[in-house]
Amino acid sequence: MNIEQLSDKIIAGDRRSLARAITLVESSRPDHREQAATLIEALAQKTDRQAIRLGLSGTPGVGKSTFIESFGMMLTGQGLRVAVLAVDPSSARSGGSILGDKTRMERLSRDPNAFIRPSPSQSHLGGVARRTREAVALCEAAGFDVVLIETVGVGQSETVVAEMSDLFILLLAPAGGDELQGVKRGIMEMADIILVNKADGDLKSTAIRTCADYAGALRLLRKRPQDPEGFPKAMTVSALEENGLQKAWEEMTTLTGWRREQGHFSGRRAAQAEYWFGEEVRQGLLARLQREPMKGMMIRLGAQVAQGETTPTAAAAEILALMQQG
Repeated sequence: MNIEQLSDKIIAGDRRSLARAITLVESSRPDHREQAATLIEALAQKTDRQAIRLGLSGTPGVGKSTFIESFGMMLTGQGLRVAVLAVDPSSARSGGSILGDKTRMERLSRDPNAFIRPSPSQSHLGGVARRTREAVALCEAAGFDVVLIETVGVGQSETVVAEMSDLFILLLAPAGGDELQGVKRGIMEMADIILVNKADGDLKSTAIRTCADYAGALRLLRKRPQDPEGFPKAMTVSALEENGLQKAWEEMTTLTGWRREQGHFSGRRAAQAEYWFGEEVRQGLLARLQREPMKGMMIRLGAQVAQGETTPTAAAAEILALMQQG
């Protein structure tokens, strides 16, 4: 694979080359990982394009795909180029994923100013795929103005997406919980804007009450230095009727603009880069456990632990001592 040519095509906005590059960075083969690192480095030297990265989370059934399609169509209608990186849950039994987001977003998938890429979560926790961050960098290099990162949607643990996005948007359903539910730590503390979806029809009044509950909960959370007055905030939207989407986008751009002016935007991206450096080191150490001789040692000690011949703590200490020697 000619990395130089591939990087030039990505910068020129060639969608097939972008898709090919994302496949490359998602591969776990050692030779592909080396090529992916070279590609990311080449793109960083050739272009400094930056998109607004929006992380979007919410429980299954809240309407994430419907919201992304309506929101994305609104943005492309304003002349913006939108990339959607959707992460689908992988089966714990077969390891497979449905990857059905393109089917759900039929209108947006046909839009020439939109690019949708579903990826399996595999065994990575936190609602995103392990290489989603690198896929975001590829989309930025390809000239997209907004990159939407849709998480798996499994609940309170989905905070990793906040480490690869500029704004973390939490999508909630009407009657999803009272104010006490909103005070729960974890995903609520990471949210920059909470959108209560499905504010239409019979659910409209319920959505307004839910929004008020979460707005009250947000006022109880500790003030963050990266937030201007009034943020984080809760709003109602209807992806089905396309109500509130423009207002939500205005609030997103207002918050992003303020953070740029105050230096929080670049500071946050620098902190994220440091976070992912540490994550790469941790993942590299874990990968060593899957290779010989550590793999055989893990199997042997695991059997001893299961038979009660040694304790998990003692077995783990032996493995760690061997890793230090290596």
